[in-house]
Amino acid sequence: MPDHAIVLFAHGSRDPLWRAPMEAVAARIAAQQPGRPVACAYLELCAPALPDAVASLVAQGARQVTVVPMFLGTGKHAREDLPVLLEQLRASHSGVQFNVQAAIGEDPRMTALMAEIACELPAS
Repeated sequence: MPDHAIVLFAHGSRDPLWRAPMEAVAARIAAQQPGRPVACAYLELCAPALPDAVASLVAQGARQVTVVPMFLGTGKHAREDLPVLLEQLRASHSGVQFNVQAAIGEDPRMTALMAEIACELPAS
Protein backbone atom coordinates (compact mmCIF):
# COMPACT_ATOMS: atom_id res chain seq x y z
CA MET A 1 0.00 0.00 0.00
CA PRO A 2 1.39 3.41 -0.89
CA ASP A 3 2.09 5.59 2.11
CA HIS A 4 0.48 8.73 0.60
CA ALA A 5 -3.27 8.88 1.24
CA ILE A 6 -5.97 11.32 0.15
CA VAL A 7 -8.91 12.51 2.24
CA LEU A 8 -11.82 14.21 0.50
CA PHE A 9 -13.18 16.52 3.20
CA ALA A 10 -16.70 17.95 2.96
CA HIS A 11 -19.35 19.51 5.16
CA GLY A 12 -21.69 16.54 5.46
CA SER A 13 -25.44 16.04 5.40
CA ARG A 14 -28.05 13.85 7.04
CA ASP A 15 -29.27 12.91 3.56
CA PRO A 16 -27.30 9.85 2.41
CA LEU A 17 -27.81 10.80 -1.26
CA TRP A 18 -25.78 13.98 -0.66
CA ARG A 19 -22.64 11.87 -0.25
CA ALA A 20 -22.95 10.17 -3.65
CA PRO A 21 -20.82 12.72 -5.57
CA MET A 22 -18.09 12.59 -2.91
CA GLU A 23 -18.04 8.82 -2.99
CA ALA A 24 -17.96 8.92 -6.81
CA VAL A 25 -14.82 11.09 -6.69
CA ALA A 26 -13.22 8.64 -4.23
CA ALA A 27 -14.18 5.71 -6.47
CA ARG A 28 -12.69 7.46 -9.49
CA ILE A 29 -9.41 8.06 -7.63
CA ALA A 30 -9.35 4.40 -6.61
CA ALA A 31 -9.96 3.31 -10.22
CA GLN A 32 -7.34 5.69 -11.66
CA GLN A 33 -4.73 4.95 -9.00
CA PRO A 34 -5.28 1.42 -7.70
CA GLY A 35 -3.71 0.98 -4.32
CA ARG A 36 -3.82 4.72 -3.50
CA PRO A 37 -5.58 5.00 -0.16
CA VAL A 38 -8.51 7.42 -0.38
CA ALA A 39 -11.27 8.20 2.10
CA CYS A 40 -14.15 10.62 2.43
CA ALA A 41 -14.53 12.57 5.68
CA TYR A 42 -17.13 15.00 6.92
CA LEU A 43 -17.21 17.98 9.25
CA GLU A 44 -20.63 17.16 10.66
CA LEU A 45 -23.95 15.36 10.22
CA CYS A 46 -22.48 12.09 8.92
CA ALA A 47 -19.55 9.75 9.37
CA PRO A 48 -16.68 9.36 9.22
CA ALA A 49 -15.34 12.51 10.83
CA LEU A 50 -11.92 13.70 9.66
CA PRO A 51 -10.04 12.32 12.71
CA ASP A 52 -11.64 8.89 12.22
CA ALA A 53 -10.88 8.76 8.49
CA VAL A 54 -7.27 9.79 9.11
CA ALA A 55 -6.83 7.28 11.95
CA SER A 56 -8.03 4.52 9.62
CA LEU A 57 -5.61 5.54 6.87
CA VAL A 58 -2.71 5.81 9.32
CA ALA A 59 -3.56 2.35 10.70
CA GLN A 60 -3.28 1.08 7.11
CA GLY A 61 0.21 2.57 6.79
CA ALA A 62 -0.29 6.11 5.49
CA ARG A 63 2.62 8.38 6.40
CA GLN A 64 1.55 11.33 4.27
CA VAL A 65 -2.05 12.55 4.04
CA THR A 66 -3.36 15.17 1.62
CA VAL A 67 -6.65 16.73 2.71
CA VAL A 68 -8.73 18.05 -0.18
CA PRO A 69 -11.44 20.50 0.97
CA MET A 70 -14.40 19.68 -1.27
CA PHE A 71 -15.87 23.18 -0.95
CA LEU A 72 -16.66 25.65 -3.72
CA GLY A 73 -14.82 28.39 -1.85
CA THR A 74 -12.72 29.06 1.21
CA GLY A 75 -15.44 29.86 3.70
CA LYS A 76 -15.51 29.49 7.47
CA HIS A 77 -15.13 25.70 7.40
CA ALA A 78 -11.99 25.75 5.27
CA ARG A 79 -10.59 28.94 6.81
CA GLU A 80 -11.33 28.30 10.51
CA ASP A 81 -12.56 24.77 11.25
CA LEU A 82 -10.11 22.81 9.10
CA PRO A 83 -6.91 24.42 10.52
CA VAL A 84 -8.04 23.54 14.07
CA LEU A 85 -8.74 19.94 13.03
CA LEU A 86 -5.36 19.72 11.30
CA GLU A 87 -3.57 21.00 14.38
CA GLN A 88 -5.24 18.24 16.39
CA LEU A 89 -4.36 15.63 13.75
CA ARG A 90 -0.72 16.69 13.70
CA ALA A 91 -0.59 16.37 17.49
CA SER A 92 -2.24 12.92 17.38
CA HIS A 93 -0.15 11.59 14.48
CA SER A 94 3.30 13.13 14.89
CA GLY A 95 4.91 10.79 12.35
CA VAL A 96 2.50 11.74 9.57
CA GLN A 97 2.95 14.64 7.15
CA PHE A 98 -0.28 16.51 6.43
CA ASN A 99 -0.82 18.59 3.29
CA VAL A 100 -3.90 20.68 2.60
CA GLN A 101 -5.03 21.74 -0.83
CA ALA A 102 -7.03 24.88 -1.53
CA ALA A 103 -10.81 24.53 -1.71
CA ILE A 104 -11.54 22.45 -4.81
CA GLY A 105 -13.89 25.08 -6.24
CA GLU A 106 -11.10 27.65 -6.35
CA ASP A 107 -8.98 25.60 -8.75
CA PRO A 108 -9.09 27.30 -12.18
CA ARG A 109 -9.72 23.91 -13.81
CA MET A 110 -12.82 23.44 -11.68
CA THR A 111 -14.18 26.92 -12.32
CA ALA A 112 -13.61 26.41 -16.07
CA LEU A 113 -15.47 23.09 -15.97
CA MET A 114 -18.34 24.58 -13.97
CA ALA A 115 -18.65 27.44 -16.48
CA GLU A 116 -18.63 24.96 -19.36
CA ILE A 117 -21.37 22.88 -17.73
CA ALA A 118 -23.45 25.98 -16.94
CA CYS A 119 -23.37 27.07 -20.59
CA GLU A 120 -24.65 23.76 -21.95
CA LEU A 121 -28.18 23.69 -23.27
CA PRO A 122 -30.48 21.36 -21.35
CA ALA A 123 -31.20 18.03 -23.05
CA SER A 124 -34.61 18.09 -24.69
